[in-house]
Amino acid sequence: MTPPTTAAPARDGSREFAVGSLVHARGREWVVLPDSTPELLVLRPLGGTDDDIAGVLPALETVEHARFAPPSPSDLGDQQAAGLLRSALRIGFRSSAGPFRSLAGISVEPRPYQLVPLLMALRQETVRLLIADDVGIGKTVESGLIAAELLAQGDARGLVVLCSPALAEQWRAELRGKFGIDAELVLASTIGRLERSRLYGQSVFRPDRNYVVSTDFIKSPRHRDDFIKNCPDLVIVDEAHTCVADTGQGGTRQQRQQRYTLLRALADDPNRHLLLVTATPHSGKEEPFRNLLGLLDERLQTISLDRQAGRDLLAQHFVQRRRADIRDDFHEDANFPSDRKSREDDYTLHPDYRRLLDEVISYARETVRSADGALQQRIRWWSALALLRALGSSPAAVRKTLHTRAGVQDADSVTEADAIGSRTVTDPADDEAAESADAVPGALLAPGAADPDAAGLDEEDRARLLAMAEAAEALKGPAKDRKLKQLIDTVKELLAEGYNPIVFCRFISTAEYVKQHLDAALNKGGKGKKGTPEKKAYAVETVTGELSPDQRVARIAALAEEDEDGEAPPERRVLVATDCLSEGVNLQESFDAVVHYDLAWNPTRHEQREGRVDRFGQRRDVVKAVTLYGSDNAIDGIVLDVLLRKHARIRKATGISVPVPDSSENVMQAVLEGLILRGERPQFEQEGLFAVESPADRHTAELHQAWQSAAEREKASRSRYAQNAIKRDEVAKEVAEVRASLGTGEEVRRFTRHALTALRGVPGPLPGEPDGFTMNSEALPAPLRDAFATLLGPRHPRPVAFHDAPTAPRGEVALTRTDPVVAAVARFVLDAALDDRIEQWQRPARRCGVVRTTAVAKRTTLLLVRYRFQLSLPGRDGVLRQQLAEDARLLAFRGSATKPDWLTEDEAVALLEARAAQNTDRALAQDRIEGVLGSLETLMPTLEERGEQLAARLLDSHRRVRGAFRDVRGATGPARRGLRVDVQGRPDVLGVYHYLPVPVLDGTTTNGEAR
Repeated sequence: MTPPTTAAPARDGSREFAVGSLVHARGREWVVLPDSTPELLVLRPLGGTDDDIAGVLPALETVEHARFAPPSPSDLGDQQAAGLLRSALRIGFRSSAGPFRSLAGISVEPRPYQLVPLLMALRQETVRLLIADDVGIGKTVESGLIAAELLAQGDARGLVVLCSPALAEQWRAELRGKFGIDAELVLASTIGRLERSRLYGQSVFRPDRNYVVSTDFIKSPRHRDDFIKNCPDLVIVDEAHTCVADTGQGGTRQQRQQRYTLLRALADDPNRHLLLVTATPHSGKEEPFRNLLGLLDERLQTISLDRQAGRDLLAQHFVQRRRADIRDDFHEDANFPSDRKSREDDYTLHPDYRRLLDEVISYARETVRSADGALQQRIRWWSALALLRALGSSPAAVRKTLHTRAGVQDADSVTEADAIGSRTVTDPADDEAAESADAVPGALLAPGAADPDAAGLDEEDRARLLAMAEAAEALKGPAKDRKLKQLIDTVKELLAEGYNPIVFCRFISTAEYVKQHLDAALNKGGKGKKGTPEKKAYAVETVTGELSPDQRVARIAALAEEDEDGEAPPERRVLVATDCLSEGVNLQESFDAVVHYDLAWNPTRHEQREGRVDRFGQRRDVVKAVTLYGSDNAIDGIVLDVLLRKHARIRKATGISVPVPDSSENVMQAVLEGLILRGERPQFEQEGLFAVESPADRHTAELHQAWQSAAEREKASRSRYAQNAIKRDEVAKEVAEVRASLGTGEEVRRFTRHALTALRGVPGPLPGEPDGFTMNSEALPAPLRDAFATLLGPRHPRPVAFHDAPTAPRGEVALTRTDPVVAAVARFVLDAALDDRIEQWQRPARRCGVVRTTAVAKRTTLLLVRYRFQLSLPGRDGVLRQQLAEDARLLAFRGSATKPDWLTEDEAVALLEARAAQNTDRALAQDRIEGVLGSLETLMPTLEERGEQLAARLLDSHRRVRGAFRDVRGATGPARRGLRVDVQGRPDVLGVYHYLPVPVLDGTTTNGEAR
């Protein structure tokens, strides 16, 4: 290896080791990190990662100043050597320069528009922000960026995410996979284990740890006070609109009030960072919206937002953008589908199915009318409605419903019966039913103590229900279940177009029934070799609420994994799911179309389903959504016309998804009662010129009018409260600084592919991913093969798949700078470049080279220089925190080192693309490199001056992102004082590359120089 020269004297003659300085200890070179003291040095190996950090006691071990050695003139590389070495160095940085301290350590490359909330947050002393961007824009990424940056700066010690238990595992996976933040799950199912792991009387929570916590679990008085006392100083609240209530929310008000009480107590700490995340902060309701804003700043609860002062205050704390807003502002940087194509596929009921539907409606009418008293009537009404909903779903759901005791039977009052029925039969607009209760609600009115009719059903009714169950059983399969037949045709069409669809069902029994028949229809089986089952052409799987969140994620991942015999999975896949997946699991990486097999009785549920694929990170430019409905099924017609089509019209006209008003459930009740109990047909189904408007029609018209008014208010509020605190040009400046320091995702992709190919890997295409690839790793150097086996598992898929995505399935690689495999490749390339004892073919990057090229008209020298800086970042408490930053820059000059003509930064970077036009004599090349190396001391003052310029630029960048808030607020505050950036030590010249113009026939080069 070519080691740095050790025992170099400190510039001031002292034996103290400054942060960022290079030292020699334990036989290798290290960089001194900020947490060091004179008694204990915290060191990171040169070229190493944070996992290699060690503590060294200078009193017990020999530690000496070191200086990085120049390259060897004989160690010449080819035209790609400089670019590979630069990329390997930059990918290895975890403490990069630039205005943001965390971006070097995260796996997602944020889009410019996602930096807007981060810039807003950094301009506040204590972060109080409501992120209300549309569904699918990437609010999780935006809030994760803020959390990662505050933790990296030291402005936050710990983090807690408050969310639904159904979303907890997804949040933990996002924090770990994309931001490198490990968090503990605190749920009803984990609290026992966590308490047992603590000492007696010790809290589960610590202010310096990270947690993902169920909001509903922690809001209870038993746990709330301990949580508030020990809560970390950074809190993210997911679906924050569910934590505020107004006076008109009935049974859900108590739940929401408890959540609000919890958040109010957390917000009362003036030093606590608070991020509220929701796509629906307003929804036309002023009172809960103001309560939400009051958590950020109490003045926002009452201040007039019609006045400029109110809007200016709101602009500091509130960001809300539609997709159209982002496309207008950021154009090509919007990383989500440009369009969602929706259509309706209708079918007609088979005559046998129609007869059963008429029989069920007739039975419902008779049993409800004959009920004895209001409570029994409501119990029978909800049981009948459950049976009708099951029949509209599938024959399997009917059979299951008729053999399941009605949960509503346990009600002791009409109010309780309606609450249970609403929660289990309909799809309530409130978010307390996030998991959607996909078990059938039951319709069997069995005798019981809580049943007002203790005698239960008579023999005639029992025989009638048994006949219904038998009739439903006879309808199974596509021959008589035309809804199923239509689904099979729809799915085949989507698959033929290259889509991978998700089919959403209301009930578990329906999902299992659909999966069975879809699998049979798509994979009509034959026998393979030796009588074994033929490999399936399509992967079909089902996910329902019977699985835990972890099991759901694992089952989805298995669709894209090899089987036990090492067989690759089918390229086309279909997922059948209930609404347990309508929130919480990101499906955009594996699926790009949605089929609504069952109509939800709440348009928000449809929006949530489609939002699983139509969101940030979806690779397909156009996603599809298909809604199935029975054209002669009156209940489907009611749901479509009263709810779903109106919601679609509002969304198309305004670009906004507005939740249905609270009165929708009452309207649906009225319309369904008219159909079932009185045989009324809604006006949109009536024929002729003299259709008579029924009370249900009037209720529907009033609902639609209220809904339209809410949409207009929401549209006006979005225009009034539009984000205007951060301009596009401001974001562009910071994006340029980030890319100058860290590079881009494209650089990571190119480096990984070129480096592995140079190391005898064999690349291949990755189906469905034009920017991804596969790599046969069998011929790679042994250390890299060992690293692949360790990081991916000994039985990882071969060839290895490299995905152009922030995350990758188990055993595969994400093309991000923080992916362990990418980092291992970068480290191997860098280490090999510094060690000239390694076999030459294993060293694709070299520290020097000479290239004859048409890209230059005069001899030009390119230097790859590493700088280290010490950052002094002031915290909110005014205490300066010392941090290390590293940067790799390309500097180039024309002519000789004694009279250099320095190129611009862009011109220097462009030299990396220069290609050799002729071979260069090796003796001449070595002579040229020796001449440049002999002049390095002459060039050093200029290199050091460039370092000071970079430090000044870095300081200006930090001031820009953190200090501009004072222009709005009119004050500087203690956290704005003391910000410093200092260059640490001499710059390291890692690479020297010499470019010569191509000679012409008369013995001179193209510019007349002697060659």
